[in-house]
Amino acid sequence: MELRTLRYFVAVAEELHFGRAAARLHMSQPPLSRAIKQLETDVGAVLLHRSAAGVTLTPAGAALLDEARTLLDQADRVRARVAAAAGVATITVGILGDSADRGATRLAAAYRRRHPGVEVRIRDTDLTDPTCGLRAGLVDVALTRGPFDETGLTVHELRADPVGAVLRADDPLARRDRLKLADLADRRWFQFPDGTDRIWQSYWNGGEPREGPVVRAVQECLQAVLWNGTVGMTPLGHDPPEELAVVPLIDMAPSRVVAAWNEGDANPLIRSIVQIATAAYRD
Repeated sequence: MELRTLRYFVAVAEELHFGRAAARLHMSQPPLSRAIKQLETDVGAVLLHRSAAGVTLTPAGAALLDEARTLLDQADRVRARVAAAAGVATITVGILGDSADRGATRLAAAYRRRHPGVEVRIRDTDLTDPTCGLRAGLVDVALTRGPFDETGLTVHELRADPVGAVLRADDPLARRDRLKLADLADRRWFQFPDGTDRIWQSYWNGGEPREGPVVRAVQECLQAVLWNGTVGMTPLGHDPPEELAVVPLIDMAPSRVVAAWNEGDANPLIRSIVQIATAAYRD
């Protein structure tokens, strides 16, 4: 069982779609499908149910997903320690959930021009850790969203995005041009797993205790809305699938796009990436 194959599996399990997972991994779909089939052969169990409706995890797949995440985190930690000991010019950047932000694309191009000899490693993380592994030492700097517990961290705001409610397109509320949180008071919202940062969870639940399905990844949030009529929030400007709609929430504070790093970390590569990101995310 190779770490690369586990990364493939985690991508498919989080996206619940082979095409999106392949795009996220920057590979074509056929070799990804073959790798997952081989992994199922190696572990002796079916990990994913594939149907016309999409992809779902089997109980064996859910168990492997938790173990795979732990193993991959450990491997990333080992690489970071070895690179630091060798004095290699590298920086590890954590990106939260949806790495399609145009600001991140502009940042990558600008950083490459400024530091052509630096190896940049990207750690794409799910929604359960808004710090993208900073506290565990898995990344040097996180490009993420607030709010979250900032204890021991330095946080620099890059942009503030208005947010909206994600609804099924056939939901009566989807026909409105704006909503307030009170309009959604009787609805089920998606939740993050136990142990997720409480400040982060509270914000994405509109500041109120909620009930609803537990999700980890952006696509799981969207699928919860599509299949269960669950309500969630998303930054405006993210185009949802045609079966879903996003309606602006006029009484919610914007979602802050931030760069975060460990307090006291004087790595000049971090200072540089934050400086370049400040311009890239606001263009």
